[in-house]
Amino acid sequence: MGCLSNVAMRIKRRYTRRQWSTVMLIGTVNFAGAVCISLQAPFYPQEAEMKGSTATEYGLVFGIFELVSFLSSPLFGKYLDTIGAKFTLTSGIFVAAVSCMLFGLLDLVMQHPEFIGLSFAVRIVEALGASAALTAAFAIIASEFPDSVGTTFATLETFYGVGYIVGPTIGGLLFQAGGYILPFIVMGSMLGVVGVVTCVVLPASNQPKKPQASLLKMLAVPGVLLDSLVTTATAMSMGFYSATLEPHLRQFDLSPALVGVMFIISGGIYAVFAPLVGRIIDRCCYAKRVVLLGGLFVIVGVALVGPADFMPVETSLWLCVLGLIIHGLGLSCLMVPTFSDAISSAVCAGFPDDLTTYGVVSGLWAASFALGAFVGPSVAGVLFDTVGFRKSTYFIIAVHVLVVVGTALFLCCERRPPARKPGKPKTNMNGLLRLEESNASSLNLIANWSQDHRNQSFPGVTRNKAGNDYGSIGSTLSVIEVAA
Repeated sequence: MGCLSNVAMRIKRRYTRRQWSTVMLIGTVNFAGAVCISLQAPFYPQEAEMKGSTATEYGLVFGIFELVSFLSSPLFGKYLDTIGAKFTLTSGIFVAAVSCMLFGLLDLVMQHPEFIGLSFAVRIVEALGASAALTAAFAIIASEFPDSVGTTFATLETFYGVGYIVGPTIGGLLFQAGGYILPFIVMGSMLGVVGVVTCVVLPASNQPKKPQASLLKMLAVPGVLLDSLVTTATAMSMGFYSATLEPHLRQFDLSPALVGVMFIISGGIYAVFAPLVGRIIDRCCYAKRVVLLGGLFVIVGVALVGPADFMPVETSLWLCVLGLIIHGLGLSCLMVPTFSDAISSAVCAGFPDDLTTYGVVSGLWAASFALGAFVGPSVAGVLFDTVGFRKSTYFIIAVHVLVVVGTALFLCCERRPPARKPGKPKTNMNGLLRLEESNASSLNLIANWSQDHRNQSFPGVTRNKAGNDYGSIGSTLSVIEVAA
């Protein structure tokens, strides 16, 4: 009991001043960056059409951001330790801020070829800056909060989600107040100020530089590969709605304000529940079990919004609302576990528990999300035009059926530790949490807590030293799992 009390005290301890400053700064970066990325949605298409651009052209201007992020994030992650996490973060912020302000000057370009060409060029540079900042931010969080990666990552995702949700509203208000240039100048300047504060206040990493982790070897870890695929599938479901939800809702004759509220439902539910999911993962629940639940939520939610053709009910507004709520719950159960679980799987497959590994995992996570965000709306638009919304939902349902089946098979193939014979509990030297039966009664469980090389106790499923094969499958593997 004394050991459990010590663990409880560690869990409840307050963050240090360094940790508080880190999480608040990076949270602000995530919020401002997300606003800059999404603020042009209400008015840029109209501006582009006035310059002679087609829907395909300005649609690609939006999509190129995710494509560039997908290609560049792994590279930033691989060389993060060499470049320096703080330098990568701050330089990425400044590049994104300047690009945002330059995008506001496109209103001065009157010719169509120059306008659309410069739109692509500025958006590509902005994507490079945002990818660098996002990758560095995730790696810094993993380094500064080793025993609460899930909770802290979920908190930052909430900052990003809120910024992405309110970005179009802020952009629309500023556009109405001062025209095309004002939203970009205001938010770009704000992001630049955040970059200056980050450069001055954010503590530098004190970890020595080490050789970069191999990206291909990282993907060869089954747990990391599964988490990357889950992240891509989740982003695809989010992008699916961004392209098709508004046309689907036209049948209800909603006002523009109510349509905006419908878009907020799923993201808002995700932002609310993400910190709770992160805390649950950090404290007591195995991440891949949460992923399994999230996949089921998304399947049910997407099936209700249509509703899918196999459901013998008519389309209704209340079903759409219910489906979007369940979809938001599914997003929180899918997005939050994958990052911290990928780090756990990588470290326990033999990768060093330091910034080199965090950087590669951050790059993979950002790239996986960007790939899904690019593929999702692209495929959704084609399916909507050819088979309609209700049948097009089969695409997302099928993807998440694969997520559920793949995760379930992974859980089944994980090799559990051999059952111990009743007797004196053995001490676990690998820093794992084990629940073992005592001699007194098979119902009495003794929690044997030990510490990793930082002498920090980790609640729930967490990173452990190499050799434990967390997140692995195969005949020679022993898998760690803590029941929820």
